[in-house]
Amino acid sequence: MAQDPYQELGVARGASAEEIRKAFRKLAKRHHPDANPGNKESEEKFKRVSGAFDLIGDPDKRKKFDAGEIDADGRETMRGYGPGPFGQDQGFRSAQFEGVDLNDILGEMFGGAGRGGGRRGGRGRGGFASRGANIQARLEIDLEEAIVGGKRRVAFSDGRTLDVTIPKGAVDGQVLRLKGQGEPGPAGPGNALIELILRPHPIFRREGEQLVMDLPVSAPDAILGGKVQAPTPEGPVSLNVPKGSNSGSTLRLKGRGLAGPHGRGDLLARLVVTLPEAPDRELERFAEAWRRERPYTPGRRA
Repeated sequence: MAQDPYQELGVARGASAEEIRKAFRKLAKRHHPDANPGNKESEEKFKRVSGAFDLIGDPDKRKKFDAGEIDADGRETMRGYGPGPFGQDQGFRSAQFEGVDLNDILGEMFGGAGRGGGRRGGRGRGGFASRGANIQARLEIDLEEAIVGGKRRVAFSDGRTLDVTIPKGAVDGQVLRLKGQGEPGPAGPGNALIELILRPHPIFRREGEQLVMDLPVSAPDAILGGKVQAPTPEGPVSLNVPKGSNSGSTLRLKGRGLAGPHGRGDLLARLVVTLPEAPDRELERFAEAWRRERPYTPGRRA
């Protein structure tokens, strides 16, 4: 008789379906034969957790088991049938469970093409039918595309092109998965994996989830205060420069930065007091009088 399926998966009898799925995925990754070649103990453990999940991962079977209508081997308690999900002839007959795909677990373990996900022989160790190889590509995107989303066409090494939707709030290094768009295989095609690479921006610099930019302001606006136009990824906005602002002062635009786990970061505009490019004699005379009559030495900022 097989061990209690709840104990096999390490979950409580009142565990939710999601908790059961997570427990199975964790154990399947750890004990899959392709991750433990030649390890009979892991192979047996994989069979047991697969059988346990086949039983209590299915709502109808779980209900019957909890009611005592079937045992831990999946057999009806009053009528004995052939070997159930824990039986020796069960093997790896199916790689597909409700809500969990073991082929996707393999892709996570072996990184897709080049290691586990790209075997072409049809079956891996233990007779497990594998999906086709994943195909991979890198896509460089602009900062504005990462923030607002968009559509791009991606070319893969096999000559194919696919249209990709860049999600709103994409982040550097994010991998998009187009399910079933990889190479064919006995258990179905693999996936297309697209890694997003964020290009450097000519205006905005990334500091975590924040964006930072230098914002030139005129000497009169810095001295007297005023409104200036400031660029943002969504377009220019009007900013109030406080009276008596210095270079290095920072104005914060909330929610105009990059996407993060708690929403968008901020955009920091660091003021750069800028003199006219062309010589201005009136400004020079003013500065001469100021230096003569009101000299001062700027203090070093902390």
